[in-house]
Amino acid sequence: MSDRKYRQRGYQDSGGEAQKTRPGDRPPRQETFGPRAIQMPGTRTVSRCSQCGTVLQPDASGQCPKCSFALHSCKQCTYFDPSSRFECMQPVPERIPRKDEANTCSFYSMRVMVEKETSTPASARPQDARQAFENLFKK
Repeated sequence: MSDRKYRQRGYQDSGGEAQKTRPGDRPPRQETFGPRAIQMPGTRTVSRCSQCGTVLQPDASGQCPKCSFALHSCKQCTYFDPSSRFECMQPVPERIPRKDEANTCSFYSMRVMVEKETSTPASARPQDARQAFENLFKK
């Protein structure tokens, strides 16, 4: 019988007792040296409509195929910056009043962004639920 009332471990313990291991403990990792393997998704470059977010073709010109938004406009340009003078990062001689209408700016270049590839390609997607279930458990 212990001389303490609650039998809790504390600063007066001698430390002679071996620590008990639970059966659910995992064994230590074998490879603990070096960096972990990187498992990041891939990236892709894409242009999107600034009005509706539809993915645009690289050679798109004129209007957005979904919402008919003018693609040669300030909002769709790489150099559009609301905090800059005349809302453009290039030295434009005069302010363009409507940023969402087509214009004839000589500095225009379509905005291209780098996005993470988060969806599964259509070729790798199973066609039916049974095939998807089979893919989960195959080796």
